[in-house]
Amino acid sequence: MFLKTIIVILFIAVVISLFSGLNYLVKDLGNSKKRLLYSLGLRIGLATLLLATIIYGAYTGQLNSTAPWDRQLHPDTATPQGIIENPSGEKG
Repeated sequence: MFLKTIIVILFIAVVISLFSGLNYLVKDLGNSKKRLLYSLGLRIGLATLLLATIIYGAYTGQLNSTAPWDRQLHPDTATPQGIIENPSGEKG
């Protein structure tokens, strides 16, 4: 649960950095674009940290897939390959 909270916080920080870069792009019409470049660097760093955190969570098993179509990760819900279900309910 702690890892998911960190991921949400990092994602919100990336979005805030994105909008601050947009603000600097609109307001800094002069020659000084240092704030825009700083915002871009911060966003790249946060996105890298976010991806590293997601990869770490998937590697350690703290983040897993609960999608119903992901049968490779949920073999207990998958139908065996050799068995074909008969819709009429008859065997044979």
